[in-house]
Amino acid sequence: MPWQFRNDLPIYTQLIAQIQQKIVSGALEPGARLPSVRDLAAEAGVNPNTMQRAMMEMEREELVYSQRTAGRFVTQDGERIRRLREDLARNQVKEFLAGMFQLGFGLEEILTFVQTEGETQREHSGN
Repeated sequence: MPWQFRNDLPIYTQLIAQIQQKIVSGALEPGARLPSVRDLAAEAGVNPNTMQRAMMEMEREELVYSQRTAGRFVTQDGERIRRLREDLARNQVKEFLAGMFQLGFGLEEILTFVQTEGETQREHSGN
């Protein structure tokens, strides 16, 4: 996992966001065993307590679960993952729209822009 951090948000919230991204994208599959907190912290270059806080928050949100002797695992609740994916997408759209409106685009212009860029991306990706 390549970890990237910004200075304007707490590290543990960024850890959560990056792990959520991996869950909804399928990079971490439902039921997958996660590395230990210590290993994840070392990989991310953060304090193990910070990683533990992120893991505890994700357990509270039921994105991961613990088995006493076996470690932590990604939830197998497909509906929970689907809802998280939609929530994350909705937040991205809200941020995008806010930025476009700040640039002075109207809704019709934004829709045209998205349509054009979407077609360009599809052509370049071969889909």
